[in-house]
Amino acid sequence: MKEKTYLISAVASKYSIHPQTLRLYEREGLLIPSRSKGNTRLYAEKDLKKLEFILNLTREMGVNLAGIEIVLNMKEKMEKMQEEFSQFLEELKKEYFIGREDLFEQKKNAIVKFSSPPVAVFSNEEKKG
Repeated sequence: MKEKTYLISAVASKYSIHPQTLRLYEREGLLIPSRSKGNTRLYAEKDLKKLEFILNLTREMGVNLAGIEIVLNMKEKMEKMQEEFSQFLEELKKEYFIGREDLFEQKKNAIVKFSSPPVAVFSNEEKKG
């Protein structure tokens, strides 16, 4: 089954942006849609997800194009690191824990995951000191 794609006019309409904005994102290398044989831009679902992320950064957080590029690069690096870490855990499991999977599960759960950095909270008493 062929992946569903969208024309630039449909994407622009769906997200209430001008087609020139999409072309600008493409020129800046932020969003690279595929092309048809006739050179028409074709946006796939993954492109739409990336566009939603970009629009969130610009509309909700006021990030400029240079900032978006930095955030996208960092996001890509973090995803790659996560993938490499998962591969490392699989290799570790194969190498050291074959036949001792229960021990691997104990050790794996010792790794602490968090979705956002911790925030320090101070009471009024601590601020006075």
